[in-house]
This record gives sequence, structure tokens and C-alpha cells, in this order.
Amino acid sequence: MTKGGDIFDQLNARSREVFRRVVEGYLESGEPVGSRSLTRTLSEKVSAATVRNVMQDLEYLGLLDSPHISAGRVPTQMGLRMFVDGLLEVRDLDLSDREKLDATLASNTEDVGGLLDRVGSALSGMTQGASLVLTPKHEAPIKHIEFVSLGHDRALVVLVFADGHVENRLFAPPPGQTPSSMREAANFLNALIEGKTLSELRTVIAAEISKRRQEIDSLAQALVESGLAVWDDDANQPERLIVRGRANLLASDGQAGELDHIRSLFDDLERKRDIAEFLELTESGEGVRIFIGSENKLFSLSGSSLVVSPYMNADRKIIGAVGVIGPTRLNYGRIVPIVDYTAQLVGKLISDRS
Repeated sequence: MTKGGDIFDQLNARSREVFRRVVEGYLESGEPVGSRSLTRTLSEKVSAATVRNVMQDLEYLGLLDSPHISAGRVPTQMGLRMFVDGLLEVRDLDLSDREKLDATLASNTEDVGGLLDRVGSALSGMTQGASLVLTPKHEAPIKHIEFVSLGHDRALVVLVFADGHVENRLFAPPPGQTPSSMREAANFLNALIEGKTLSELRTVIAAEISKRRQEIDSLAQALVESGLAVWDDDANQPERLIVRGRANLLASDGQAGELDHIRSLFDDLERKRDIAEFLELTESGEGVRIFIGSENKLFSLSGSSLVVSPYMNADRKIIGAVGVIGPTRLNYGRIVPIVDYTAQLVGKLISDRS
């Protein structure tokens, strides 16, 4: 981004305008922009040959590319980044978009998961891209824990929270577990959980096991320790990442190879890979961030762009994120305020319910 900024500072007014017109034309149509069409829109009356020379200079600088011989130009990834950082005009949120988002979150009868699912559907519908909504971890105090055997290699841990929320999580128990060791493990944990959240419980259990090693059977101890790895593991909480609108990308025009990359991206998302990394994209600060193409490895193969913003709880702690994925020629000026406003709405919703 620094390189792009240095190049931008070196451009004269004509080169900047040609560059801006090429990018805006490409974002609007998805097609290469030619010199003849540019001469009709430039503020300065110049010949098509002059415009072609400017475009060749911009291509030499790495800001534009020519996909076909004798065709117009399209922005490169570096060019798009420079445009987004220095020339993008983010407009105010359209009133119709605001009303749709407000209506999506107007109902207080559903649980948070149901409302966030509706948010994802609304985002994908409004932007014609695919939406990602990372839901917050459940951080209410735990009321009760129980282990249930489902076979020699499968068990269920049932977590009952003080607010009435219940989670059931599958995991592979250590070999040799018996009904009595499961009861002992549950009793051990239930004696510790009063008023504690899952993350708080995790920090005290290791010390308690060490302190009370003589009081707990080795099988029960192994069960507690293996359960901890499951409880605090995002990969075992597939409901945390809501993906909606993947058909919008699969239906977009593109070569077969590009569609294969997009399918690969969404196969990964459906299997809930890189959820933690998705959240980390937003943890460096507040506000909307834009990732273009290979700037984020999760989307580098698909050549997609991600517009993402964190949302926060009442304590101003980042607890989740909302975002929109689409082709690199996204309408950034419209989508940025949509994502920003959605994140603010979701944060308020979570804060009001906490």
C-alpha cells in the first residue's frame, strides 16, 4: 500500500483522472475501459492517442493491465488498492438500504442466532455478494455441565448456561471411560462453575486438577482435560460462522477456472475453516476494512474482495464481525456504508440483550 501511495503522489492531474475514470468504469461494468470512451468523459479535451499514452504509462507503473491486445485497460490489484485508499468516495447509506437493515433487526422475539442469520441473508440480498457473519461466543455464566456417552469413541458434553441457553458438543473421550468416571468429572466441574463463564472456567481448572489430584479419578481427570480442548475450540462451534448468498458468486460471470476457485473458497467456509483468522482480520481496530485479492490468504485463490467490520459489546470489546465477499469489482462506495451500519446495529443488538 505504501508503494501505491508513493506512485499516486507522482501522478499529474491528467494521469490521476484517467486512472480514476478507468477504475470507476471497470467497477461499474466489469469490462475493460478504452481510450475512446474516456475522451468523452474527461474534464480536459484531449485526443484518444494522448489518453492511450497515459494509460500505457499507468500500465508501466503497475496500476492498470491490458487483458487483451488492442483492448481497453482494467485496474490491477495494486491499482484497486490505491483507488480504495486514495480516491474512493464512500457515499452516505441509502435510505432504502437503511430501512431494510432496520427492518431486519426490528424484531426482538428471536434469539440472537436467528437474528444474525437474517442479517446475513439481508446483506447478501442487498449487495448481491456473499455474506459472512461471525456470531459471538456465548459468555454467560455456566449453570450445569453433564457428560453423556454415545458410544466407546463418542461423547456429548451438555452445557447449561445461567440465561437458559443450552449447548451440546460432540467430542472423542479418552479410552476406557465409564458412566461413573463421567459422573465424577461432571461433579468435579459443577463444584467449580458457579458464576464462571467458559473462558474463566478454563483458566482455573488446570490449577484445581493439580491441587486436588488425589480427589479425582485418573479417568475423570482425562475426561475433564479432553473436554476443555473442545469447549474453547472455535472449530467445534460451526454455528459461529454464518455464510449466506454463495450462489451470488457462483452465478456471476467468469471463466470456469475462476468459478472453481470460488467453489473452493466456499467449500472451505462451509467446513468452517479459518474462522479465527476471519475474526483476526478485524482485531487491529474499529471500522471497516477492505481486503483485495491476495491481500488475505483466505481469498487469494478466488480473486475475491472482502469488506468487513467488527462489532462490539457494551464494554467495547470486539466479539464478532460482519462482512461481504464479492468479485474485486465490488461497488465499494455503496457496500462500505452498508457493512459499517450493519456492524453498528448488531453491536447495539448484542449490547441491549446482555
